[in-house]
Amino acid sequence: MIKNASILRKFEDDLFRSETMRSAEQSLQLFTGMWNEGVALGVLPPSDPWEGIDVDIRIAGILNSCLTKSLPD
Repeated sequence: MIKNASILRKFEDDLFRSETMRSAEQSLQLFTGMWNEGVALGVLPPSDPWEGIDVDIRIAGILNSCLTKSLPD
């Protein structure tokens, strides 16, 4: 349980700033580890992979329209 969110936020910010770009192998190892953790917790794989896809598509459309509208001519 997080008891002091500001300390955690500072730690995460410092960690993010100190890290460099990851290689493809490092990214794959990170993803695999996170996937295995999700499987161990019982939240992955999703029971219905299409659940919520309509919301994802709607959000993507909104974000894409914001990006194109905010660009100067």
